[in-house]
Amino acid sequence: MRITDTADLWWKNAVVYCLDVETYLDWDGDGVGDFPGLAQRIDHLADLGVTCLWLMPFYPTCERDDGYDITDFYAVDPRLGSLGDLVEVIRTANDRGMRVIADLVVNHTSVQHPWFESARASRESPFHDFYVWRDDEPPDTSEQVVFPDQEDSIWTFNEPTGQWYLHRFYKEQPDLNVANPRVRDEVAKLMGFWLQLGLSGFRVDAVPFFLETQPGADEALPEPHEYLRSLRSFLGRRVGDGVLLGEVNLPFEQQLEFFGGAEGDELTMQFDFNGMQALYLSLARADAGPLAASLGQRPELHPDSQWATFVRNHDELTLDKLGDDERAEVFAAFGPEERMQVYGRGLRRRLPPMLEGDPRRIRMVYSLLFSLPGTPVLFYGEEIGMGEDLDAEGRLAVRTPMQWTSGRNGGFSTADPEDLPGPVVDGGFAPEFVNVADQRRDPDSLLSFMKLLIRRYRESPELGWGSFAVLEQPHDAVLAHCCVWDDGTLVAVHNLASEPRSVPLRLPDLGGAVLHDLLQDGACPVADDGSVEVALEGYGHRWLRAVREGSRRLP
Repeated sequence: MRITDTADLWWKNAVVYCLDVETYLDWDGDGVGDFPGLAQRIDHLADLGVTCLWLMPFYPTCERDDGYDITDFYAVDPRLGSLGDLVEVIRTANDRGMRVIADLVVNHTSVQHPWFESARASRESPFHDFYVWRDDEPPDTSEQVVFPDQEDSIWTFNEPTGQWYLHRFYKEQPDLNVANPRVRDEVAKLMGFWLQLGLSGFRVDAVPFFLETQPGADEALPEPHEYLRSLRSFLGRRVGDGVLLGEVNLPFEQQLEFFGGAEGDELTMQFDFNGMQALYLSLARADAGPLAASLGQRPELHPDSQWATFVRNHDELTLDKLGDDERAEVFAAFGPEERMQVYGRGLRRRLPPMLEGDPRRIRMVYSLLFSLPGTPVLFYGEEIGMGEDLDAEGRLAVRTPMQWTSGRNGGFSTADPEDLPGPVVDGGFAPEFVNVADQRRDPDSLLSFMKLLIRRYRESPELGWGSFAVLEQPHDAVLAHCCVWDDGTLVAVHNLASEPRSVPLRLPDLGGAVLHDLLQDGACPVADDGSVEVALEGYGHRWLRAVREGSRRLP
């Protein structure tokens, strides 16, 4: 079994922060966020404790899919700046001890990409077989579309060639034919290009769609996982400690295949979509059972692999892995209005409004996130508790301008409001009430709490590296678990209900130790027989480090 030198596994206990440059900070006053603005806010991320910055697509685009319809894989959208501006952001981030990764979107291009403009003009085009075509009229594929409110087929007719082209997403995003060796060569070239400019890896978009055997293709894709393995190998040759963070929303057993199974030589990390959905079901029920069950179903991973945990991301909050009745429970609790839902399978809301702004519940959820085994991923604005704009279209509800101050446009831009990528959130989560500047000066703010969580997480290798176990205790609303690494043990206890709880635990291996609270003052002595009682307030949360007499570990 191959095990990489631990010095190369920086992502095991990283803190990943995702942002869209377009909505982060506008520095030149044109209404659009840009790389010079991001460079000015790298110190905010460093102060927060971020160690890996994930950039959503910054490439030239037609803006049909918020940047995911790319017209040039080798350039920066001129609205956001230049290649030089990007390199300056990477340099500044590296100087603060932060790595930078970016979206690798190679499942499709824009219809206005030069490859497709050539491909659709003639069957004789050298780029025609960069895409997937069929000559006969396709059957009904309405159930296969990703965006059912926008498309009714995954095939669109192209008049010049008299053929249909494949698009799993919008019709403005024709799928690339990865079965074509020339396409695979281009993927390697563009990866090499951005790695040479200083990236430390990629978040790989829509991995199953990218690797899926292409219907209608003349050539057969070599074994898909062998191809993914080759991309991991290529990354390793170019950047020894590079990372591939994959978007694979599949059952655990299939996700294991995308890690490379027992060898762990394909995707480095994958998002735990199953655990995220179980978390929301647990929150809706005030019952830790679904989350505990999901964590117990995680397959064992190779030491070179890792789960990425998250509460919110840039897409809809998908609930597709829940049963119909379970999804209805979550909708009823957190998205009872139809406008809060999307595609019939998810929510278009951020966490704080879903929890009605209750600071106890919000902090409990983020404490739980950072205590779970894996690498936590934050979406911009989570550190201050931003809300959503339900008047925005679809998934754009959670992609509103970052709120830096209580001033005009939330300090995002000096431009007129109509020139912004979208409106700043209003109502109870408007910049007047939620912004970075105010929370920086408030030791009791969510931002201050998130800094503490991240600091304690970074000081606790048990969470990123250790083994994990759910602890038995009698309360349905409580999740108690421990992580063990080397000679260190961390016990985390979270109450998902509003009523206080006294939680009895049995820790036979820790008899005689003292559990020191890492998030507040307090300690719990463990009896010689391993019994201990942990008190929790309503929505309470505690991280407890075991320290034995004579130990040199810091409580």
